[in-house]
Parts: sequence; C-alpha cells; structure tokens
Amino acid sequence: MDVAIEDGVDILSLSLGGSTKPFHDDAIALGAYSAMEKGIFVSCSAGNRGPTPKSVGNEAPWILTVGASTFDRIIKATAVLGNKEEFQGESAFQPKDFPSTLSPLVYAGSNSSDINAPYCSTTSLNNTDLTGKIILCEVGGGVTGVAKGQAVKAAGGIAMILMNRLQDGSTTSADAHVLPATDVTYADGQKILAYINSTSNPLATITFQGTIIGDKNAPVIASFSSRGPSRANPGILKPDIIGPGVNILAAWPTSVENTTEPKPTFNIISGTSMSCPHLSGVAALLKSAHPNWSPSIIKSAIMTTADTVNLGNNTIQDENHEPASLFAIGAGHVNPSKANDPGLVYDIQSKDYVPYLCGLNYTNREVGIIVQQKINCLEVGSIQQGQLNYPSFSIILGSIPQTYTRTVTNVGEDSSSYTVDVVSPPGVDVKVEPSVLNFTELNQKMSYQVTFTQTANLSSTGDVEGFLKWKSTKYSVRSPIAAYLTRVF
Repeated sequence: MDVAIEDGVDILSLSLGGSTKPFHDDAIALGAYSAMEKGIFVSCSAGNRGPTPKSVGNEAPWILTVGASTFDRIIKATAVLGNKEEFQGESAFQPKDFPSTLSPLVYAGSNSSDINAPYCSTTSLNNTDLTGKIILCEVGGGVTGVAKGQAVKAAGGIAMILMNRLQDGSTTSADAHVLPATDVTYADGQKILAYINSTSNPLATITFQGTIIGDKNAPVIASFSSRGPSRANPGILKPDIIGPGVNILAAWPTSVENTTEPKPTFNIISGTSMSCPHLSGVAALLKSAHPNWSPSIIKSAIMTTADTVNLGNNTIQDENHEPASLFAIGAGHVNPSKANDPGLVYDIQSKDYVPYLCGLNYTNREVGIIVQQKINCLEVGSIQQGQLNYPSFSIILGSIPQTYTRTVTNVGEDSSSYTVDVVSPPGVDVKVEPSVLNFTELNQKMSYQVTFTQTANLSSTGDVEGFLKWKSTKYSVRSPIAAYLTRVF
C-alpha cells in the first residue's frame, strides 16, 4: 500500500478479508489511513463470514466497506427428477449434449458410515463405483464444489447435484464444473433427498438453459456477505454499501478447461472480493468526473444515492427472502449514475479523524501509530463515534437522548432548498434542526443537528431502523439510521 501511494494511484481496491482488530493493530486500516491522507480512495471487502452478525471486517471509517449481492442474471441448470419435479440451480458449465433421458440418482451419504461421505471428497468416494449415475452431494466438508465434481467424475459419475447448506438460503453458485452439474438451495436439496428416499429407483437428469436475464428480486444479499454491527466501532454503520458479488465473470490466471492456450482466461467467482472492485470502478468513474472530490465525498456520493429497493420495486431482501437489515446492506445497493450527481455530500478531512480516534479510548501512542504523528488526546479532545461527519447513523440508545451534528456541502445546484424527511426507527424519536437548508452557491456548507430519543412505547430492546432524507426538487440525499435500544420500559 505504501508503494502504491508513492506511485500516485487514485484508487486502492483491496479484496482482502479484514480483521476486527483495533485500527492501530490492523495493517489494512493503517495503510488506508495514509492513502486517504493523500487523497486516495480505498475500497475493501466486507468479508465472507456471513450471515453471522458482527462478522464484518475492514471497519475503519476512512475505508469504503463493501458487501455482496446478486444481480439480474442466472446461469441456469435445472435438476429434473423422475417424479417430474424440477429444481432450478446454477452452473457455469453448460454442456449442449447432456442427454435428457433419466439416469440413476444416488445420495453420496447413503449407506456409508463415513461422516464425510455426503461431501463427496476424493477419499470418501474412493473405491466407490458410480458409473452412469448422477450423485447428490452436499456443500461443505472443506471441499470446493469443483473438487467434489472431480471426485464424482473420477468415480464414474456422469453428473452431480450440489445441495447448499441451510445458512446459504437462496444463494447459489455457478461454478465452472468439470462435469454436468447444478447447485441448488438447501430447501430444494432436501426435497431431492426426500424423493431419493421415497422410491427404490430414483432417477434424474439436468437440463441446461444458459444465461437468463431478468430477476425482479435482484439484488439479493449473498448469504456469505459479512454483516454488522461493527465490533471495532459500533457507532459507525458497516458495511457501507453493497454491489454485485455473486457469480461474477472474473479474470483468472489459468484455464478452467485445462487448456494450455496462452490467451486470457476467465472464471465465475463469488465473494465480497468481487463486489469490492465493482465499487472501486465506480469510485474511479466518480474521481474521473470530479477530480477535486475527496475520498470521503466520493464515499458520501455512493452511499446517499444508493438503491434500497430491488428491480421489482420492493425492499431489498436477504438470502432468506426477508427484508435485508442495514447491517447487511449498509446504505443500500450502488447506483453509479445517481452517485455522479448527489446534490449534497458529507466531507471528512483527515484531521477530523483524530478526535474520533481519541474517542475510541485509544492511547496517545495508539492514535499516533494510525496518524503517523505525535498526538495528545487531552489537547485534541475527543468525540463520540456518532459525531463523525458520516453519511449514515449507528446509535446505541439508552435513557439519555443523543444529539449529533452533521455538515453537508452543496455540489448540486447553485440555488437550492432542501427539506428533511424523517422515518424514525420504531421506539425512537428523531428530531432534525433546522428542517430546511437553503443554499445560494456551490460548495456552500451548512450544518444540522439530529437528536435521538428513545420513547416509552417499546416493550423490548434490540435493533431498529429508519432513515433521514434531504429532498429538493431535483435531489434526494438519504442517510440510513440503525439504532440499538438498551432500555426496557
């Protein structure tokens, strides 16, 4: 990262899993701070430890933390059973000559005392004759989907159906398999397994439909996409944003078809390592269009213009077809064209992070490690995490109301008036003063205060969500609000 800074790059795209260490002990956070000071935008993967709560990494507020979603394309492969039931899955390998006639279907975990048998490892299928059969394997066991297919093929199997784990929900993978295969959801896999157990002669085939465009439910949060709240700084909502990260066409160093041709090769890959570079590309476009924008302005433009509904105009869903929480989607799904003209932006200067870091109760030395200069927090002062001029809000709320100040910069129209629109989280009263911001010139700054008060009509603690939005005749500048309520009335 230091060498990249010396090279004068504009964007750093880091598809690396982040830790939840304190920032002064986190190499990525340290390098990213130095980059941000030089005006370099840093985009990082949120991590692939979802859907577990508090699993998000790369949490520093000077980093854009990116989660992963689907988009409106599937590479369709359908499992067809002998009882005429059909289950849609995905596979990047789309053979044109696989027979439509039904073949024997067996479950890899049947009649075996080996606990690894369902996972179709090379050792578990060793000495097993699967000639002419289609095998139902389970995802997991430390064996990749492609490796399972290799083991099935080596044992004589002609095709494979992969059953996902329960926690994978609706997320399916279009891997570049070595044999005809399809990856289906856990729920569908259970139905296939029930069919196998219901008959003495289970049969199946797989039909391949290729690329299908058009899914009104997209984007859907990927099950693996790491979730907040942040451990290192719960007062900052993480992840920040989501972007396409499921079954992405990606450059690859070797041929997935085992050819030796020197031409460029590609693969289909899923992960927040795929969504992070999407956002890095968006940031590069914004930097090109607005060379004077700081990293925090670019981040603000991306976050405040994000989509919160899917292509069907419904709330973005998670892997279980439930409304996705802010700790899954952050500000929402990136909308590059809207981000290019956001109206208002939240800017943060590098010096603004120092009182924030002091407010994390880091020692002078620990803050100094991050900012690379001597710091005395008693002289600098400290602020609560929520006081940082961030485009989103993450509040831990008890009996005492909390008030935070935000400053917006006008990058839209010279003369413009914005009115605040608030949807308060359940059990929280949100007051914004002033409620109208009138701008008379570009780059003019105006501040407002937000006061959060827990109300007495709530019967339980927990996470609640809302948002505030500054609206003019042309623009809508949205900030999500995540609140954790700690007091029971």
